[in-house]
Amino acid sequence: MDCLKSACTGKFGFETAIEMVTLSNITKTYNKGVVKAVTDVSFTVEAGELFGLIGPDGAGKSSIFRILATLLRADSGQATVAGYDVVSGYRHIRNQVGYMPGRFSLYQDLTVEENIRFFATVFNTTVAKNYHLIEDIYVQLEPFKKRRAGKLSGGMKQKLALCCALIHKPTVLFLDEPTTGVDPVSRKELWEILRQLKKQGITVVVSTPYMDEAAICDRIALIQHGKILSIDSPEGIISTYPGVLYAVKAADMPRVNQVLATHEPPFTGYIFGEYIHVDSQGAASRDAATDLRNVLTKAGLRDIEVKPITPTIEDCFIKMLTT
Repeated sequence: MDCLKSACTGKFGFETAIEMVTLSNITKTYNKGVVKAVTDVSFTVEAGELFGLIGPDGAGKSSIFRILATLLRADSGQATVAGYDVVSGYRHIRNQVGYMPGRFSLYQDLTVEENIRFFATVFNTTVAKNYHLIEDIYVQLEPFKKRRAGKLSGGMKQKLALCCALIHKPTVLFLDEPTTGVDPVSRKELWEILRQLKKQGITVVVSTPYMDEAAICDRIALIQHGKILSIDSPEGIISTYPGVLYAVKAADMPRVNQVLATHEPPFTGYIFGEYIHVDSQGAASRDAATDLRNVLTKAGLRDIEVKPITPTIEDCFIKMLTT
């Protein structure tokens, strides 16, 4: 509330840590409790933070975003946004947040400029007043300002949706999978835009199923089946990976996977690009690399390559699911 307007600048640009988003034991079910979408989820997001909710489709990300955007009520638990309770303070929250749902939800028959003007009017402001917030995005849309939103490309639709979510100068921005279905160039541009918004003091909470995007966030929460697996900085999550991870390659890759899986004890491995990532769990000694080479050599495989690697967020996520 009023404290949010006071001068502050610390870890994420604020002198004292201000919790802009809080969730405490949030649970949400559907179909009369049969489908558990979110189970006992708790986390906080500080002012000025770029926070990522990372997980595959069906993990519960959209349900959490809809609860925070005051569009859905949780079965139990409490949540606040910008200091207001999501149930009793929903009117205040709706004036202070920008929300971009996973599905394109703007008026497809309105043009680019008509959509932006409409959302500015809804929030009792003008495009001119807050143009500085969307300028870097709008310059890319300007050549298409007379085009109907429904005729835009996927990347341009997302940029238009982001403009509409920003035009009333929100303190918190919720973006639900903004890069899903977007080409690689537009994905990169959207994340650069989010970095710039963070510099302007806007707290950004973004969800994505793409593990490689997690590294761009200040902190991330890994989620699966509605439950939080881990919350930390990307570097913090990677540093907690147990054991050593190896990248393995040989002439006959399908057979490599088969040999490793049938070894006793079995090596845990999965295809990752041109390599198979294998952890040291099935090693008979501390020298897992030698064990891996010996196992593959005895199986008659040629051109064997085994090297230790630094885990990615995706490797950490897979490890959490298999332990």
